[in-house]
Amino acid sequence: MNQVSTQPAVGFIGLGIMGGAMAARLAAAGYPLHLYNRSRAKAEPLLAAGAHWHETPASLAAAGEIVVTIVGMPADVRALYLGEAGLIAHARPGAVLIDMTTSSPALAREMAARAAARGIDMLDAPVSGGDVGAREGRLSIMVGGHAPVLARVEPMLRCLGANIVMQGGPGAGQHAKLCNQIVIASTMLGVCEGLAYAKSAGLDPHTVLSAIGGGAAGGFLLNNLGPRIARGDFAPGFFVEHFIKDMRIASEEARDMGRALPALELARRLYGELADAGHASSGTQALFKVYDEARNEVC
Repeated sequence: MNQVSTQPAVGFIGLGIMGGAMAARLAAAGYPLHLYNRSRAKAEPLLAAGAHWHETPASLAAAGEIVVTIVGMPADVRALYLGEAGLIAHARPGAVLIDMTTSSPALAREMAARAAARGIDMLDAPVSGGDVGAREGRLSIMVGGHAPVLARVEPMLRCLGANIVMQGGPGAGQHAKLCNQIVIASTMLGVCEGLAYAKSAGLDPHTVLSAIGGGAAGGFLLNNLGPRIARGDFAPGFFVEHFIKDMRIASEEARDMGRALPALELARRLYGELADAGHASSGTQALFKVYDEARNEVC
C-alpha cells in the first residue's frame, strides 16, 4: 500500500470476524483503506500495512469515496449513520455508503432517504457465506438501492464476492438477507437433528457426513458446519447472538406481513435456550448442544 493507488479510497467500519477478513481483501486489492473500529487492536495488522486510522466515524466519512460498514446490531447501524456525528452528515458529496450489516429493511430505507437528501448514494448490501466466504472472497452479496450506484462500486464488491445480485430498491437487500436467514434457521435444525440421531445410533458422524454430504442432504451448512459439530468445534464463524437478532427481525417483518413462519419460530426458541445457557458468543453450529443435552426430550 506504499505505492500511489488509482483505486478509490474506502472507509471501512467493523473489523469483526467478517469485516476484518473483508477489509484485508480490499487492502490486498490495492484499495487505500481508512479504518474505524471500537477496538483499535483489531485494526493493527492493516494499519501496519499502510491503512489509515480515524478516531471517529465522522472523520472517516470525510475521507472515503466509498464507506463500508458491517457491525453488529441495528442500533449500531443507526448510531453510525444518523445524527449530527453520523456518516450521512459528514460524508463527501457524491460518496457511496454501503451498509453490509444484516439489519432492518425499514432502517435501510430511512437511511437511504436521509442520504439522498444530502446528495449521497446509499446501498444496503448484507452478505452471506460466513467466515470462510469472507476470507476467500466468496460472499453472496444482496443489494438494495439503485442499479447505477451498484455499477459504480461493483468492482470493489467483486473483491468480496462474485455473486452480487440487485434485489430492488432501498431495503430490498435486507429483505433478501432475511430470506437467507429464514432458510438457514430451518436448515440448522435439520443438520443438528441428523447428527444428534447419528450419535444416538452409535454412528461415526464423520462417516455419516462423508455419505450424506454428497447426496440430496448436502449443502453449505452440512458440509461446512457439520464437520465442526462432529469434532466439537463450536467457535464462532457467525455468533449465536447475531443470528438471534436476524431471526428476530425476520419474525417481526413476517408478522407485519401477516405471514406465519413456524420453523423460524422454533429455531428462535431453541437458539434462545442456547444463548440462555451461556453460548451467545458461540458459533451457530452450537445449536447441536441443545439437541445433545436434550437427548430423548421432545423439543
